[in-house]
Amino acid sequence: MILKGLEISNMGVNCYIVGCEETKEAAVIDPGGNPKGIKRLLDEEGLKAIYIINTHGHIDHIGGNQGLQEITGAKIMIHQKDAKMLTNAVSNFSFLMGGKVTSPPADKFIKEGDIIKVGNTVELEVIEVPGHSPGSIALKTGDIIFSGDALFYGSIGRTDFPGGSYKELITNIKEKLLCYDDEVVVYPGHGPATSIGFERQNNPFL
Repeated sequence: MILKGLEISNMGVNCYIVGCEETKEAAVIDPGGNPKGIKRLLDEEGLKAIYIINTHGHIDHIGGNQGLQEITGAKIMIHQKDAKMLTNAVSNFSFLMGGKVTSPPADKFIKEGDIIKVGNTVELEVIEVPGHSPGSIALKTGDIIFSGDALFYGSIGRTDFPGGSYKELITNIKEKLLCYDDEVVVYPGHGPATSIGFERQNNPFL
């Protein structure tokens, strides 16, 4: 598996590229902005983006959807409960930043248990972890979890936005993520990578 990441500086969001070594097809997870920079990284690795996967619908995770889709033709995927955020600047909170940024609508809705196949060698399992937003998801492949804004290094996602729930998020993290082995690496939507074991032992919210 090819794994690359870049921080979208104006938003501080981690965008991840997951690619198949055989077919060179790739999925881009949470392109919060800078579509040209993402495309450059894809080109450097000889990858073709076929999917854009949003772990949830907030502006910092979807801001680059439109530009990236225009230059790659990749299909946009998101959970149905966050789908309206793609096309509504109020729902995705971009209006709070003095602008109205939207995304094309989803090409496909994804839900718990779905397997997103990228080329011949990569399978991303969808895990529903609502609480930060109603449609928040994580993605698992092998011993790696892309946790979106559910679980961070030493912290958890905010729950004070409309549709957020602290109780729901904590329950989902414990039941859906901490069930995995300590060695599983967690790549969050913001900040440094961590592991299930570290968070199990050290995260003050858990």
